[in-house]
Order: sequence, then C-alpha cells, then structure tokens
Amino acid sequence: MKILFVHQNYPGQYKHLLKRLEAAREHDIVFLTQRREVPDPAGHRILRYTPSHKAAGDAYALSKDYETCTAAGVKVANICRKLDREGFRPDIVIGHAGWGETLFLKEVWPGVPVLAYFEYFYSAVGGAVGFDPEYPISDQMPFIMAARNATQWVALGSCDAGQTATRWQFNRYPKPFQDRLTVVHEGIDTEALKPDPAAELGLGRLDRPLTRADEVVTYIARNLEPTRGFHVFMRALPAILDRRPAARAIIIGGEEVSYGRASSHPGGFKGEMMAEVGDRIDWSRVHFLGRVPYEGFRRVVQVSRCHVYLSVPFVLSWSLLEAMAMEATIVASDTAAIREVLRDGVNGRLVDFLKPAQLADAVCDVLARPTEFAALGKAARATVEHQYDLERVCLPAQARLINALVPKRLALPAGPSEA
Repeated sequence: MKILFVHQNYPGQYKHLLKRLEAAREHDIVFLTQRREVPDPAGHRILRYTPSHKAAGDAYALSKDYETCTAAGVKVANICRKLDREGFRPDIVIGHAGWGETLFLKEVWPGVPVLAYFEYFYSAVGGAVGFDPEYPISDQMPFIMAARNATQWVALGSCDAGQTATRWQFNRYPKPFQDRLTVVHEGIDTEALKPDPAAELGLGRLDRPLTRADEVVTYIARNLEPTRGFHVFMRALPAILDRRPAARAIIIGGEEVSYGRASSHPGGFKGEMMAEVGDRIDWSRVHFLGRVPYEGFRRVVQVSRCHVYLSVPFVLSWSLLEAMAMEATIVASDTAAIREVLRDGVNGRLVDFLKPAQLADAVCDVLARPTEFAALGKAARATVEHQYDLERVCLPAQARLINALVPKRLALPAGPSEA
C-alpha cells in the first residue's frame, strides 16, 4: 500500500502505527512534516516543508489562526502535486486536521481517502479556557475560540473519516463531526512500560541512587505551565516537604509554553512559581530535570512512590497512561478527561485541581503508606491493558479504520494474531 502521513510535528500520534507499517516491509510510506531535527529513518521517506506564509502578529484575531493554517494546507497540497507528477499517488492519506495540512488534499487527489485526526474542539465553556479563575478570559474569548474551529470545519469536509483519542474529546465535537469520528487511542506499549522494583535513579547531587524505598514524588509535563497544573503542584509542595521530611520531588518538563499564555516573569512559569514559594521550600530536595530522554522518563516513574498528574479539562497526556502502565500510584486532578481513565480509590486518587492543600494531603497519604496504596497502581495498569494496550486494542482498531477506507486487497492485519 502507498501511504501518505501528514503531521507538522513528526511522528505525532502516528509513532506506533508507523513502526508497525514499517515492520511489514510491504508499504511505500511518505511522511510530510515541518519538523527538521529528526534523522531520516530507513523504512520511509520524510519530506520536510516550511509554510510560505504566516499570519502577521497584528492580524485580526478571529481569522489569524485560519490564515496560518490555510498557508500550511496550500504548501502541503503543492508538495502532493509534485509527488503525483513523480508517480506517488497514495492509497490513503492519514493526517492531523488541526493545523490545516489536510485542507486541500482532495483538490489534488479527489478519489484518495483521507483519515483525519481531530484532537480538540475549542470552546470557552467546558474545556481548558476559563476553567481556572486565576486566569480569567476576556469577553471576546468565546468568539476567538469559535473562530479557531474554522480549520477543523473545513477539514471535516475534506476527509472521509476521522479519529479522536478519547470519549471526552469525541463529546466536545458537534454532531456533524461525531457522525464521522471514531474513538481510537494511539496506544500504550505495555510490554515496554512495566514496573521495575529494582529501578534506580542517580542524581548528581546525591551520594546514592534513589529507589522505590525512597519517598519520591514526581511531576511530569511537556512544559511547566498552568494548563498542566504546575502552579498547583508548586503550591502544594511546601506542605508535602514539610510534613514528609524524607521526601524528594522530581520534576520533568521544559520551560516553554505549549498551551495558553506565557508568564510575564523572566524565568517563565518555573521562575514565577519558585519566586512565589520562595524560602518555604528546601530546594536541596527539589530536582528540576528539564526535558529528559524517554528512558530517563521511564526510570523516574519507576522509582516514584507517588506520581502527580494535573490538568485543566484538556487532551489527556500520554505520560499519564504510561505512568499507569508502570503501576505508578497516581494522585491526579478530578477533571476531564482524567475521569475517563482514573476512578478515585479504585486505580488512583482524584483531588480538586483548584485546591493545593487537598493535593498535599493526598500525596502525603501515599508517601506515608505506600503498601496500602499499591493496589491502585496495579489497577491502573489493568485499566491501560484493557482499554489502551497497543498490540491488543489500539493497533487493531487503527487497522480497521484504515481498512474501511481502502480496497479489500490492500487491507491491513486487524488483530494481534494476524500481525
């Protein structure tokens, strides 16, 4: 089969699917992306592009995002025209709909099916925007949020089927989207992500490695920012460290902004929160690791006695499900879409996002009585195995989505026994 993937941030949600298709050694795969720093793989071609236009900083707010997205879509379409002239006509296109890259593919290949990934429908109600009263929204924000969906509305008419990762994300979309959407998560590799009672983590300032015998509390996010509750965690940390004198906090995350506005502090949200909690924390027991390689992330979770995951109502992080697969004892915010995977007292602890004191209480309970809470971690892994296992659940479901759009002769194996 000839397959074209389109995602500005290679490989995005297609990491596992791409690996499975490569392993079959029978597909001609091209991947279009804006990302440049990844090395060229052996099993498929990467074509990198730069949009020829970006909306000016002072562009009209309601059309600014759409202007940038259509520029990306036109650039992708022109590359696809060149591919077509060179003899590459895909049997299916699989791409993310959020940045405009799939908008004009039907103008190039009217008969080629497009499977689009729909990640998040914007609204000033019920989602990330306006949830935390500390970050109020303007009276124009509802209009801006509605306008940001323009790209997805056009993408809906330019695809044959859609995919989204969770039931909560599905429910945010209006019915015209839901009629074409299927809930299929990209999958968690539960074979690669397991608990390791013998795990050790060496840190430069310590004279011995940390293990599960230590009171390690962990917080992980792509970037340290309010959308993922970094400010809530930092406000809970003084009480945690005060009540648990042996505890250490390990924090993974960059200092950029993935979602929402930037901090006005010169040190970003990290600097802002360090200044706020100030001398109420023994900083020798707090370890900011920045962004770490995947193996480092895995080792941190494996030595964690209590893993904290916080988020406003927003897209579920892979790191939460991965931590669950490693049987981490998790204290998380009682918000969507976390409630879709965690139940309080069953496979984790849920606390009010807006109450750092409640977070501190729950974390201290877990640190003090790890054996009592160990069953939560085992139940968390069972949840991932049942609902999000890569080999048994998600890859077969993705194969069925693709098979529904391509001729039967091109069908992919749709079950673990066929792989």
